[in-house]
Amino acid sequence: MKLLMIYVTKFNYVPTIKTLENFEDHTTEQTFENAIVAFIHSEAEDEEKGAEKIEKNLVKNIKWGAGKNNTKNVVLHSFAHLSESKASPEFTKQVFDLAEKRLQNAEFITAQTPFGYFLDLNIQAPGFSQARMFKSL
Repeated sequence: MKLLMIYVTKFNYVPTIKTLENFEDHTTEQTFENAIVAFIHSEAEDEEKGAEKIEKNLVKNIKWGAGKNNTKNVVLHSFAHLSESKASPEFTKQVFDLAEKRLQNAEFITAQTPFGYFLDLNIQAPGFSQARMFKSL
């Protein structure tokens, strides 16, 4: 799994093109402030490790990144462009759902961007060292 976390003062998305028909339809634009946006790429080898193990490590790193930026707001975003290896969409969505539930249980305010969509993104991110973090999990 690859994880790129960006601390944002403002993050906005608009669903544009649905690419995976087996997932929910979305048309609503959303905006978030003072959040960690986790750009997540699940790799094929992650499926061998299992969703629960991958999710636990993912959440640990997101909590760390959120703590470094003094926020409890987290947006999970599927970003399948950080590696050539890709897990199945169904596995990736399962990891997202498990991670979101664990974060909520730890009193984080969470959201997921529409899964299986290309999105127009508007990102406002400050320029300091802990505002951008990359992890290979």
